[in-house]
Amino acid sequence: MLPLKKPQYELLGVQNPEKEQFIKFIQFDHLDIKGIIFLISPLGTCILLQILGFSYLIQFISTVLHISIITIIFATCILDQILRHDDGNKEMKKIALSIEEGAEGFFKAQYGTIVNLSLIFALLIFVVYWQKGTGELEKDEIPVGGLIIGLLEGGSFLFGAFCSGFAGFAGMWVSIKANSRVASAARNCYNKAIQLSFRGGYFAAVINIALAIFGISILFLVIYFYCYITINDQQKLNEQIDKIPLLLIGYGFGASFVAMFAQLGGGIYTKAADVGADLIGKIENDIPEDDPRNPAVIADLVGDNVGDCAGQSADLFESITAEILSAMILGATLTHEANLHINYKVTFMLFPLVVHCLDIISSTIGMYFVRTQPGIPTKYIEDPLCIMKKGYRIAMIIGFFGFFFICHHCLNPAQHKDAWLYFGMCGLIGIIISYLFIEVTQYYTDYHYEPVKRIAQASKTGHATNIIAGLSVGMESTGIPILIISVGVLGAYYLGEQSGIKNHQGELIGGLFGTAIATMGMFCTGVYILSMAAFGPIADNAGGIVEMSGCDEQVRQITDRLDAVGNVTKANAKGYSVGSASLASFLLFRAFIDEVNFLSPTKKILDIDITQPEIFISGLIGACTVFVFSSWAMRAVGNAAQDVIKEVRRQFRENDGILKGTAQPNYKQCVEIVTKAGLREMIKPGLLSVLTPLILGIILRAINVVRMQELLPAKAICAFLMFSTCTGILQALFLNNAGGAWDNSKKYIETGELGGKGSDTHKAAVTGDTVGDPCKDTAGPSIHILIKLYSTITIVMVPLFVD
Repeated sequence: MLPLKKPQYELLGVQNPEKEQFIKFIQFDHLDIKGIIFLISPLGTCILLQILGFSYLIQFISTVLHISIITIIFATCILDQILRHDDGNKEMKKIALSIEEGAEGFFKAQYGTIVNLSLIFALLIFVVYWQKGTGELEKDEIPVGGLIIGLLEGGSFLFGAFCSGFAGFAGMWVSIKANSRVASAARNCYNKAIQLSFRGGYFAAVINIALAIFGISILFLVIYFYCYITINDQQKLNEQIDKIPLLLIGYGFGASFVAMFAQLGGGIYTKAADVGADLIGKIENDIPEDDPRNPAVIADLVGDNVGDCAGQSADLFESITAEILSAMILGATLTHEANLHINYKVTFMLFPLVVHCLDIISSTIGMYFVRTQPGIPTKYIEDPLCIMKKGYRIAMIIGFFGFFFICHHCLNPAQHKDAWLYFGMCGLIGIIISYLFIEVTQYYTDYHYEPVKRIAQASKTGHATNIIAGLSVGMESTGIPILIISVGVLGAYYLGEQSGIKNHQGELIGGLFGTAIATMGMFCTGVYILSMAAFGPIADNAGGIVEMSGCDEQVRQITDRLDAVGNVTKANAKGYSVGSASLASFLLFRAFIDEVNFLSPTKKILDIDITQPEIFISGLIGACTVFVFSSWAMRAVGNAAQDVIKEVRRQFRENDGILKGTAQPNYKQCVEIVTKAGLREMIKPGLLSVLTPLILGIILRAINVVRMQELLPAKAICAFLMFSTCTGILQALFLNNAGGAWDNSKKYIETGELGGKGSDTHKAAVTGDTVGDPCKDTAGPSIHILIKLYSTITIVMVPLFVD
């Protein structure tokens, strides 16, 4: 092996290495297999990098990157275990193949459109930064001029978009492979069926987290080494290293951009098919859910994969990425203002990545506690939610102790001995918030509790009273979560201040970072919660395959039980996502101000006066766009559902044999209808979300040519973000919970209560369910992407808002 020359060592960031020592440790001839395994483990890699003289930052982030790669390999092993199970009889395989073809066809067409839009916006980002020039950046001694930063931001945007798309594909692919295996397992073993459903969800969730860690770590290293090569002075680089997270925000914007169109397109597809299938099947023709006589049933099952799996996975990837980047920016800002040692700059800045490594470990251990008695239950089917909550409690306990452990090792500066303890308590607040959000969401959406039963009771008197009761439950459900968020933010902020960290002016500055720690506390069991969310569509598809393949009633009872709980876990995850989105948006709002102040060193945003007309009007526009966006998303579902209903009615009218069961429906026609509708209808609300803040910023720049007020466009955009975030949180909670409650009130009646299936009460509940479908699966989930997309796009496009 040829030795490297000293200049090459320096390019790698190695400090005064000895060539012989380097060669000794990279030649493995003298090591046995145990030694090699140790060296390629995260701990061994860290020790090796330390011996070779690499900087503390390189050791730290390389270890995190190593863990993400090992996680991806482990997830692949879990996927292999799932694929080894029997995928059912001939009929099950045929149905699963139809679902797979429909899902993959829509995914290819949808992401072809998203790729074209992504390339256009990447070019726009490059042009904005290129035209901005280098002046402000050079003053801070970060060696990235307008051309280079344009390439970095545009490239990171595309990389984030790619990772988000891959996360969506992974979530969809594991679902279409697991659904027939769950259906097959339900014939023989309840335990195997629930484990396959959950582990399929685990794969989709853990790939999301691992990709987020991997992508951010890679980008950080690329920018670090570029700066090191350009500056060629380690001390200067250490002084400015806290600026690097600001250059990563393009990655978050790319993730949000893809997630928005993926969630919109998938949500429109799945709910248009679902609404059409339910209205024609259950109300007009009294045929059960997932009946093979319904021409829209395959489109409905495909929709579970492209909406609840692909769209939700891209959404979750975006949520994780936004939370990590916002916390990194706040940690970097804190250490810069407090003038902490370089090692603490590294640990504070990269702490979010470590938390997600803890998340992976705690949730993986919890996954192995999801089990029940093997075989087919003869009398009592144990509640799947109780089974999954066993693992959740284990994961939460590990996350609790692990969080305090990493706080002690990462957030413990020498001059502030008790800071780690206060930050650990901030994390505890986050853990409590996540638990309370799940419990509150379950209370409002699970048919074991009074709100859903109230809607079911209202269905006895007709369709209108069902709708009124559902709206009432949805509005009421916003109250407690907002109180939880409010108490959590204040508690975390005050505890953060108690850390005692001050800036050079003697002001306490740990409060905002405390709220960032609380957000990360919410995610220390994130993989497990997201696994429960992905469990839902897999179980739903399995139930459809069981129904269409004509399995025994006992098998259908098992899949119905899994499906009913899947609705609750999906609703819980949506509530959890709204809670985390609200905290992440608060952090991103602060990050936007930091970015403005970074690019405008002579003028700072210190306060925002909402009595200024331009600022107040910008806030109103921000709140208004949430409602307009929701309207367009729901209208898209309604338009597409009408086309499905017309097609199903046509097939029933022209072929009497379909309802008699003697003729096969044309499933492909409904699949084509919703595919075209999903692709067509996602563009309008998607572009509204992306273009509104940009157009508003350009108009404000033009107004300020006359007004000549310092940072007026940037301050007005702050108001836009504040108002849209507050409105979006309330709207998302209302739509998600109302839709979930309507859905489960129907499920409650289908258990045999209040007249059961086919009764007038059931038909009224089906109407409520179809009204709630676009609320909970299209508009609602898209809104919490919307508020984070607004934050990331405004941070990336700050040069438009700074004079």
